[in-house]
Amino acid sequence: MIYSIATVCLSGTLRQKIEAIAKAGFRGIEIFENDLITHTGSVHEIRSMLDDHGLEVVTYQPFRDFEGLPAPYRQKAFDRAERKFDLMEQLGTDLLMVCSSVSPNALGGIQRAADDFHELGERAEKRRMRVAYEALGWGKHVYDYRDSWEIVRRTNHKSIGLCLDTFHIFSRQCDLSTMLNIPGDQIFLVQVADAPSLSMDHLSWSRHYRCFPGQGDLPLDQFMANLQATGYDGPFSLEIFNDQFRSGSPEKTAIDGYRSLVFANNAAEKIKQEIPAPLPDVSPPSEIQFIEFALSNNEKQGLTTLLQHLGFTHAGTHKKKDVELWRQGNINMVMNLEPDSFAQKYHQQHGVSVCAVGLTCRDVSQLVARAEQLCFPAVFGNPDTDTHGIPAISGPGAVSSI
Repeated sequence: MIYSIATVCLSGTLRQKIEAIAKAGFRGIEIFENDLITHTGSVHEIRSMLDDHGLEVVTYQPFRDFEGLPAPYRQKAFDRAERKFDLMEQLGTDLLMVCSSVSPNALGGIQRAADDFHELGERAEKRRMRVAYEALGWGKHVYDYRDSWEIVRRTNHKSIGLCLDTFHIFSRQCDLSTMLNIPGDQIFLVQVADAPSLSMDHLSWSRHYRCFPGQGDLPLDQFMANLQATGYDGPFSLEIFNDQFRSGSPEKTAIDGYRSLVFANNAAEKIKQEIPAPLPDVSPPSEIQFIEFALSNNEKQGLTTLLQHLGFTHAGTHKKKDVELWRQGNINMVMNLEPDSFAQKYHQQHGVSVCAVGLTCRDVSQLVARAEQLCFPAVFGNPDTDTHGIPAISGPGAVSSI
């Protein structure tokens, strides 16, 4: 599988999004049409930037309101498709994602849609292109992946395949067992998103409340297990519409997105050799050894007074660093005033605050390996003053667990 993310997930310009996506470790990218339209440079420039960052454009999307149209709208839809193919050639991608029609002019009928896609497949094949068809949860006639699969099956064309999107599937509460009957090579694209359980219209729910796998309430584990059973080996891509994601740091959002794909893949019963190895199993921490505070000399007296009032006493001072240990029974509090340390950098950003938590773990090496696979590399203190050699993992909020 190729880990991918849609540009619509992130804030910033298309250039900034590409840089953030590449830096996070993705190999694939979905170019969302609005991002290309608002880009101030040329398509050639974007193609060069993608090549320089080692990113593969797994799809260009979305192509809307295609199937089931009467004349003269039908011919106009095919003309639009040809122009999309022209653009895709410039971008260097061969896959166009078509979502089910919401047009008021669209006519129903599985066979009518299949006939339209067969003709589109013929045109795509001549251009060495492919098409992935997705059932939108609010589509006029097709809003269930089982119907989109039947259309693809009847189309019976090698250039026409299926796009599975977890949000659309779960928002319609579709049964997942049909997935097991779909050959993996007829699935061209998988888009994954989680979401909280909400009672609202499908469009608003989708456009504002999607989130990364593991952050919501959708049962993605079974979807992943069924997907693996199909033998699918194509792009595994995030498509998240979320107001907070699109107003925050593109770098932080992209790396969180990459972690979520690792997490989602680990939920499958079988992990193919082409994707990252399964995450090591780790036991939960058994106890908290200490809580470490970052503070300045001016603030030290205030915290000292508070700890004394709470029954803590000074238990020791570090031999090499400006660090003190305060204790009450089995509770350990650490004051870190060491210059140029992580604690002081954290203090500059947050003021007096907890900057680290020490945890007792059964197998530290396994925990560190798991963290590294989730893009949380272990860090160590200054070797000139560090006397314990305990690895630290910086969490999403930059607080270290040691």
